[in-house]
Amino acid sequence: MSNNNSKNHNYSDGHTHGAVDPSIITTERGIWAVKWSFIALFPTAILQLIIVLFTGSIALFADTIHNFGDAATAIPLWIAFALIRRGTSKRFTYGYGRVEDLAGVVIVFIILLSAILAGYESIYRFFHPQSISFLWAVMLAAIIGFVGNEVVAQFRIKIGKEIGSAALIADGSHARVDGLTSLAVLFGAVGVWLGFPLADPIIGLIITVTILKIVLDSGKSVFTRLLDGVDPEVIDEINHTITHVKGVQDVGEIRVRWLGHRMHAEINIAVDPTLSVEEGHEIAKEVRHQLLHHLQYLSNATIHIDPTDASGEKYHSISNHKHGKLPLHSHK
Repeated sequence: MSNNNSKNHNYSDGHTHGAVDPSIITTERGIWAVKWSFIALFPTAILQLIIVLFTGSIALFADTIHNFGDAATAIPLWIAFALIRRGTSKRFTYGYGRVEDLAGVVIVFIILLSAILAGYESIYRFFHPQSISFLWAVMLAAIIGFVGNEVVAQFRIKIGKEIGSAALIADGSHARVDGLTSLAVLFGAVGVWLGFPLADPIIGLIITVTILKIVLDSGKSVFTRLLDGVDPEVIDEINHTITHVKGVQDVGEIRVRWLGHRMHAEINIAVDPTLSVEEGHEIAKEVRHQLLHHLQYLSNATIHIDPTDASGEKYHSISNHKHGKLPLHSHK
């Protein structure tokens, strides 16, 4: 027996789960965050590009390329959140949440591309140094870049944590390091002003290494979710919550996966085999209720009921048998 009914269930404590699909609310928040991040970052990058053209600073060029890449990451995220709003269909029965994970992959590759471009230009300028004009403008652009990126970083990370979006959090972390690299540009300009012209390409190389570190960290988070990986503590919390529900005598398999910023769970629990189907269903309903309380980003849980004397997936397998013209086979 399973319970994955997505209809509203009213409970005695006076509230309802499912009256408003939480994925709609979080998706709207995601689009809002992406839109305002783009509005904040794109003008910053344009201003930096203009100053690069006048000054010739390779460190500022690397930072500008990075900022353009950061602004560009808003595009795949916006597309992902827009698709998620479509909900489910007969073809996409779980909705379009996986598109958000794919957007995270695109973001990682955009960041990697910016690192390659910044690194190439920095190495070239290291062996072919050029003078830098208007150092004060480079310093001003670096300060503006730092402030703009830090504001966007705090905004993206805050909203990303609120809605459980790994892609948006990765994008926010990316913006935060962008701000630090802007400060590095400032230090490079000071070095040139003090008579060390190679300070500019050296800072460019440092920025490149920093971007590669972002690629590694963000890629780990995004690809873990893409491969259905979850934090092991989530499994422990689910198990802890279920064992405190009256009537549950054993917890069998727990399977959890992320689809974008929404979590789905499939769980086997065991109950007294003498209970009626209706009584078992009520226990399953209460388990789902408690899980939705304790896991903020759990969008749904499918609860399968087993009797205690046949608890777990091993009792669901079908031993070797024959039927029709098929050879001897089993179903695990």
